[in-house]
Amino acid sequence: MTWNVDFLPEARTDLKDLSGNQSRRVVKAIERVRKNPLPKDEGGYGIPLGHKGNVDLTNFLEIKLRGAGIRVIYKLVRTETEMLIIVIGMREDEDVFNIAGKRAERYNLRD
Repeated sequence: MTWNVDFLPEARTDLKDLSGNQSRRVVKAIERVRKNPLPKDEGGYGIPLGHKGNVDLTNFLEIKLRGAGIRVIYKLVRTETEMLIIVIGMREDEDVFNIAGKRAERYNLRD
């Protein structure tokens, strides 16, 4: 089953702000993961997040593009088989976790 993908408006901007090659790699990774975005412990591709610094990202998942140095943080909407992209950012800069936390608060995404 392929899950639907939706983006927070800011995450869509994050994607547009990437270079063309980086953007294509992120889209390709999301397309691969959307076939099974469940957490790894449930047989999927998603890497579960917990507390990152002072940010509680429990119930959020991550796609790491190691070669590109990019992280994609997403949340599964299990009532609809939808994955919601929260933030796309550079892996070397852990600000991506703080941004994800702020966006989760703004959009009331905490469980």
